[in-house]
Amino acid sequence: MTIFPVKEFENIPTPFYYYDLNILRETLNEVAKHSSRDNYHVHYAIKANANPQILSIIRDAHLGVDCVSGGEVQAALNAGFSPDKIVFAGVGKSDWEIKLALENNISCFNVESEAELEVIQEIAQSMDKSATVALRVNPNVDAHTHHYITTGLAENKFGINLEMLDHIIERCIILPNINLQGLHFHIGSQITETEPFKKLCLKINELQSHYENIGIKFNSINVGGGLGIDYDNPDENPIPNFKDYFETFHNNLELRPWQQLHFELGRSIVGQCGSLITRVLYVKEGVKKKFAIVDAGFTELIRPALYQAHHNIENLSSKTTDTEHYDVVGPICESSDRFGESEILPITSRGDLLALRSAGAYGEIMASQYNCRNLPKSLFSE
Repeated sequence: MTIFPVKEFENIPTPFYYYDLNILRETLNEVAKHSSRDNYHVHYAIKANANPQILSIIRDAHLGVDCVSGGEVQAALNAGFSPDKIVFAGVGKSDWEIKLALENNISCFNVESEAELEVIQEIAQSMDKSATVALRVNPNVDAHTHHYITTGLAENKFGINLEMLDHIIERCIILPNINLQGLHFHIGSQITETEPFKKLCLKINELQSHYENIGIKFNSINVGGGLGIDYDNPDENPIPNFKDYFETFHNNLELRPWQQLHFELGRSIVGQCGSLITRVLYVKEGVKKKFAIVDAGFTELIRPALYQAHHNIENLSSKTTDTEHYDVVGPICESSDRFGESEILPITSRGDLLALRSAGAYGEIMASQYNCRNLPKSLFSE
């Protein structure tokens, strides 16, 4: 449970991010506890949060890194992650990003198209390098999440469709500077049930059997990430159910004795440790509703505007138990700049501090300077 130092917050300009590092460390301990098998490798999806202090704690927990841009590769290197624990995914890797990864001898490229494979071969050959790759496969498993974060279907922009996979594997075998290591999958984000992961395991089992029958074996399988968090009850469930998550793969995936299994977790690691702290500027009386207008907007936390997501909102200042309904909205000149509609909060006044919970993932990292606003600062628990 996060305890907010409200008196300390009073003198700090808002909005800002507050990170409970105890929750982060407890989460990492649970990940380590339930992924302790020798052939399991957990990579942190750095796109969730690249705050340097957060990264240093994750590095010290001995996780690898999953990157989707050259900037993320560089951030991982700057944070002290070993190159041999960095994997690089993404549908649009530019030439300089591929060169950066090859120069630093990262562990693996997760390749998402034949066109990308050919470019990696060309650049690797020009640098006299060998590029280790895994092919990202669309298993056509529906994760039943928001359509913006569902990634494993046949017609998503991500990955390689099943009917094209044989041909691209043949290309990998032929290309002299390509070392095909394995297969990579990622079916979506904010998955809170085990059934989609079970379906993924079954699809991987089918593919493995198919390729073994024609003499092709893979050294590694990468099942991506996607494990969700409890946005509605962050204090009751501050740490996701990593036990069931890892056991689902252990019990359903027919891993070969020589194979390494890779995971790419982001939101589930950092989501619950962060909160966006904002101050009430005005309480506006409408005809049928009240608006709590705060100084944070979708420039600081875009998930509600982009995904219609909801974050639990708490009034940290109010001392009363009496409540009212408020639409909690930001100052940005867009109607989508709202955090909650008809939120039940203690009676709220100008100057009150509100916490938007479960904002450690895809909060600070997605902040923008739209409306010429400043990027948010960060504060950390001791």
